[in-house]
Amino acid sequence: MATKPTACLALADGTVFYGQGFGAAGEVVAELVFNTAMTGYQEIMTDPSYASQVVTFTFPHIGNTGVTPEDDEAQDPVASGIIVRWDPTEPSNWRSAAELTDWMERRGRIGMGGVDTRRLTRAIRQQGAPHIVLAHDPEGNFDIEALVAKARDWPGLVGLDLAKEVSCAQSYRWEEGNWEWQSGFGGATQDKPFKVVALDYGAKRNILRSLVTHGADVTVLPATATADEILAHEPEGVFLSNGPGDPAATGQYAVPMIQELLSRDLPIFGICLGHQMLALALGAKTVKMGHGHHGANHPVRDNETGKVEITSMNHGFAVDAQSLPEGVLETHVSLFDGSNCGLRVEDKPVFSVQYHPEAAPGPQDSMYLFRRFADSMQARRS
Repeated sequence: MATKPTACLALADGTVFYGQGFGAAGEVVAELVFNTAMTGYQEIMTDPSYASQVVTFTFPHIGNTGVTPEDDEAQDPVASGIIVRWDPTEPSNWRSAAELTDWMERRGRIGMGGVDTRRLTRAIRQQGAPHIVLAHDPEGNFDIEALVAKARDWPGLVGLDLAKEVSCAQSYRWEEGNWEWQSGFGGATQDKPFKVVALDYGAKRNILRSLVTHGADVTVLPATATADEILAHEPEGVFLSNGPGDPAATGQYAVPMIQELLSRDLPIFGICLGHQMLALALGAKTVKMGHGHHGANHPVRDNETGKVEITSMNHGFAVDAQSLPEGVLETHVSLFDGSNCGLRVEDKPVFSVQYHPEAAPGPQDSMYLFRRFADSMQARRS
């Protein structure tokens, strides 16, 4: 017996997908991206870098391990919604504290199941990340023409500064370290930790935890913090976090601040959006990617060692490697498409990567980068 669809996905080109809705009812306008990770859907949904994006998962079983507060990368889910192959089932995991569907309904996020996500993913790969409207109506009533029009009218992420929307409103201290089996979240590993200021452009909690675990005393400042406000904390190092939106738009206020810090010879470490804005501050350019990189299985080559790392990625913009100025080295490249994945400044303790070395979710091949940041601060202290 046919079941009436209670959710639909309307693309700007007029294509419409139907399925069964779960989570919150309503509609949202966003960019649609796919993620190839097999685990970590809760961390993905709470990653602030997914602001104004709906995520379709290529892995069919989403929700089967439930959710737990320990896996939140932000206070609330930031991704606008999710699309999955199979409707979420009752969770089976000893860490589960709630069902994904209930969690999404409480947090105001829309989900749709029963979709051929492989077909949807192929469309994104071939045509680029589309503008869409995701709608959930328990009664199954949809004005398709109006939904397609809303998708067409949405301006998209180019030129959009989203870091201000997901950043903290005021400064705070972060003292929690990485999670360990049977002992939970740890703390700093040094008697005299390094004073680090972290700029919050949409920072994931596990990045802050990784800084603490590698010996940092972390103070988090809002995205709009000035160089004077940062230097007032007398940092031994500055961290530039991940985040959503167009790096060129966020760079309007962040680039002058970073350029001032570069003149002070402070150790600087950037991830994802922080990597892109560091590149802009050094004189390079960023470009919008077709469908971006979103997953936990992306191979990256370290140009300086020849080592290949399997990394976790989430970005729709990239640094144009051809625009890197003299004295700035390309340290890492994607083995999927050759795009830039890292840089460092010659003769300065300044470096950044496009991927997520803290994982959450994903492999931890690149955790050494936090140690490299700590070593640069130790060298400066010595």
